[in-house]
Amino acid sequence: MVEKTPILDTLTYVFLIAGIIIVGFPIIYAVIAATLPIEDVSRVPMPFIPGDQFWVNIREAWVRGDLGNHLLNSFIMASGITLGKIVVSLLGAFSIVYFDYRFRTVVFVSVFCTLMLPVEVRILPTYEMAANLLGPLQELWRFLHLDGIVSWIAGHEIEMTLEWSILDSYTGLIMPLIASATCTFLFRQFFLTIPEELCEAAKMDGASAMTFFRKILIPLSKTNIAALVVIEFVYGWNQYLWPLLITTKPQMMTAVIGLQHLIPAADDLPYWNVALAGSLLVMLPPVLVVLFMQRWFVKGLVEREK
Repeated sequence: MVEKTPILDTLTYVFLIAGIIIVGFPIIYAVIAATLPIEDVSRVPMPFIPGDQFWVNIREAWVRGDLGNHLLNSFIMASGITLGKIVVSLLGAFSIVYFDYRFRTVVFVSVFCTLMLPVEVRILPTYEMAANLLGPLQELWRFLHLDGIVSWIAGHEIEMTLEWSILDSYTGLIMPLIASATCTFLFRQFFLTIPEELCEAAKMDGASAMTFFRKILIPLSKTNIAALVVIEFVYGWNQYLWPLLITTKPQMMTAVIGLQHLIPAADDLPYWNVALAGSLLVMLPPVLVVLFMQRWFVKGLVEREK
């Protein structure tokens, strides 16, 4: 029996509509401002009637902010982080669940404890490692007395040093962010729901561990993978602190960092219409990913295929 509660239903819709308006108001404001000329945007209050300068502002933001190159960098970074997190988490969860080795629980707890160490907490040692990946071997290099060796190559004097920097590179943008305790935990919990008989049947058929992983576990995990693709792509796209820290070359900056070139300085004219038009361009790719994979995202959160 379904109880009819018209008053409660009305209040529910009122609160939902109010919440949508509150959350969506900044986006609506940005869309309207991106269609107006600078004279209207500078007025207080700004008119809430859309103008006809949308494509003009979009073109100005694209050129002034070099958004083409920055959007490409953001897409490569977000895609690399997404792929890396899923691959590493799948392999980590597979190892924890299906391989019986000593201290397996300790390994999982250690991985899970890294949730308490976000990028902001470990930013300095991560930057030091990115500045020189071979830094931990420096003491061994000095112990072997190799730090002062000079070699001659093609008639040029070259001092042998132990350095490998990944600053201002796609590797530096992606590699420090691909480890994910959350994804590992989610895949582990899903693997635990898979019947053990399935693994035993694969062994009886002569399937190796990686064959079982590739042909059985990954197809069963496709909805979970799809849901995590959405989450991790948005996570990678919205990264600000790490790209800001390790990128010094303009051609390696991401779109989120590149927006600072559109923000008016103290002595400049307040071209907020151009800045907000650029914000809409930067916001578009993750919105498209969410819309395109919405069905898989919801399915991966609420279903468990076996």
